[in-house]
Amino acid sequence: MRKLLIVLSGIFLMLSSVTRADEGMWLPLFIERLNYVDMQEMGLQLTPEEIYSINHSSLKDAIIIFGGGCTGEIVSDKGLIFTNHHCGYGNIQAHSSIDHDYLTEGFWARNLSEELPNDNLKATFLIRIEDVTDRVLESVTDQMSEAEREEAINTLRKSIESEAVGNTHYEAQVKSFFHGNEFYLFVYEVFTDVRLVGAPPSSIGKFGADTDNWMWPRHTGDFSIFRVYASADNKPAAFSEDNVPFTPRHYLPVSLKGVKKDDFAMILGYPGGTERFLTSYGVRYAIDVNNPSVVTIRRKKLDIMREDMNASDEVRIKYASKYARTANYWKYFIGQTKGLKRLNVYGEKLALENQFRDWLGANPEMNEKYGEALPALENSYALSNDFNLWSTYFFEAFYRGPEIYSFSRRFGGLVKLLENNETEPEKIQQTIEMLRAYAKDYFKDYNLETDQKLTAAMLEMLWNKFTPDKLPAELAAIHKKYKG
Repeated sequence: MRKLLIVLSGIFLMLSSVTRADEGMWLPLFIERLNYVDMQEMGLQLTPEEIYSINHSSLKDAIIIFGGGCTGEIVSDKGLIFTNHHCGYGNIQAHSSIDHDYLTEGFWARNLSEELPNDNLKATFLIRIEDVTDRVLESVTDQMSEAEREEAINTLRKSIESEAVGNTHYEAQVKSFFHGNEFYLFVYEVFTDVRLVGAPPSSIGKFGADTDNWMWPRHTGDFSIFRVYASADNKPAAFSEDNVPFTPRHYLPVSLKGVKKDDFAMILGYPGGTERFLTSYGVRYAIDVNNPSVVTIRRKKLDIMREDMNASDEVRIKYASKYARTANYWKYFIGQTKGLKRLNVYGEKLALENQFRDWLGANPEMNEKYGEALPALENSYALSNDFNLWSTYFFEAFYRGPEIYSFSRRFGGLVKLLENNETEPEKIQQTIEMLRAYAKDYFKDYNLETDQKLTAAMLEMLWNKFTPDKLPAELAAIHKKYKG
């Protein structure tokens, strides 16, 4: 699952005629303590309080989580959001049809009444961050098993989240950093009435398409525009004609002045997680096993979808967002593998680990404490590589393969209620209504013939990759019945 954290990233300074990037990611909570003086020397004119404050409006109040994992910026006192075209792409697609092909033609609301509501789209504002590491780890001991440790941590996380929310309308999450060594509480205000205001045609918003994706420099008009709506008292509210544009605590004024050489620049936003701390064993696995597997499976899915999309405008619109989601990390893993090889990341990791071994050899006390770390990691990868390969194929080709399987999993809750002889009809009816609503959206963008092709291709990939004992018995039955 992607981890969302608000960070300052990529601070740039022109030194002489050479551009140097002071790379890194920092929680704005610690900006004053960590690197504010350096940023001032580079040209930053904002104070730490103007970047991150829990008592006054600040830059953090204008930077939002858009949807489930994108960043957006509030750019007006009426809740206007700028975000990437690819971040709004699914919503643009959801409003598109043969008669109103906003993907191809673009969309522009001429007034508030023409702005389009979006199901399940959220705009999430950060209220505050708090370091809760000591509280979370206070009941954890070295004698605990991993399961016991996880249970103790989760119990405390839930308690801290509940305490942070109290009787407010806020939401809270305690997030793990550095593989469970640090924990931070994030308190959010979440708005669910977010409407589409404008988007360029895909010839601009997706210019270069997959060829240019994850490539720089690029020339894509990668933007779309939305607006946050709130109740009359400026609080989060479900969609209603009575809602009004949200008045933000802070917004970014749009400047037409442009930028000059040597101008200070920084990025404030919500990236995903990072795997920069992988060992050489993890890098080798990524290069040789994980990345090529994902690329191979997704390439097959893309070919099937593209063939049907090219043959029908209806299918093209239905599958536009699905194709884009699949293509995004297909291209990412191609580029990542090339980058890992070109930069010899495996060799660099190996050299660092050898330095660590030399340090252990010169420090008997440290060797006693950490001497088994690298051998344990190496052994773990050796033991789990086969399972991880199977897991990758199962996840990509089955769990995220044919849509009908993901759709059928939605019925698990209803099946459980019926099997347990649930005595409250309201629970059953509520579950049925949720499934009906989901089915309506699901079949709106579903093409049976395309999914049948995906099903056949993905099951064939699994069958050809693994021996029958590694696969569900049902797959062997299908293979026998249909003679491959």
